[in-house]
Amino acid sequence: MRTLNPAPIQELARECEKRGAALIDINPGYLSRRNEDRMEFLVETVQEVTSARLVLDSPKARILERGLHACRQSPVLNALSLEHEKLNEILPLAAHHGTGLVLLLMDEKSVTPRTVEEKIAVALELRERALTAGVKEENLIFDPVLPNLSWDEAFYRISECVKTVRLMASGAIFQEPVRTMLGLSNLRSGHWSQYPALIEQTALVALAGAGLSISLANALNSDLMDVFSLANRIS
Repeated sequence: MRTLNPAPIQELARECEKRGAALIDINPGYLSRRNEDRMEFLVETVQEVTSARLVLDSPKARILERGLHACRQSPVLNALSLEHEKLNEILPLAAHHGTGLVLLLMDEKSVTPRTVEEKIAVALELRERALTAGVKEENLIFDPVLPNLSWDEAFYRISECVKTVRLMASGAIFQEPVRTMLGLSNLRSGHWSQYPALIEQTALVALAGAGLSISLANALNSDLMDVFSLANRIS
């Protein structure tokens, strides 16, 4: 990133697609204003070597917009929550460009709801805001937010995510099934040695059974991708 060297990034993108990734999430991390062009660099670099659809991942609308201008095909923007800044800036961006949009089930204070009832309430409000702004229903992707295992009641929160996915995938909430996404890496982030990778595999099986549409995960983890492939064959 510092030297704008595309080769290692392109190698990584090729390998992700080879391992079965249908989407590639591009998250440049924190970028100062002078380095916001790094998002464009990443988009241009990755789409030169893969046909996978891109997910532009940043909490800042202006960085997402830089990536949008470089995209050859419509990406997914990750993500919108009930935070005022995101509603005022990311939502109009998604509506104007007709992109996919991840609805992160977090409230105006960036807090993740604990229970399935609270998650559904946030989902209903976010959906209404998005539709009112002009985002098409078929472009919405709901993310109930997996907890980090270091959080209090982490396993209870995981079970509530599974329930939320099942309700949304069944059509019980919006009268028809909707797409869902969860980031498996949330579970062990910052605690890779403390918690075994088997937890991610187990969570993936449970979520696949509940009807999860998209798993944001490490495509280079062979064991995880074996579980992913098996879950796809069974479903």
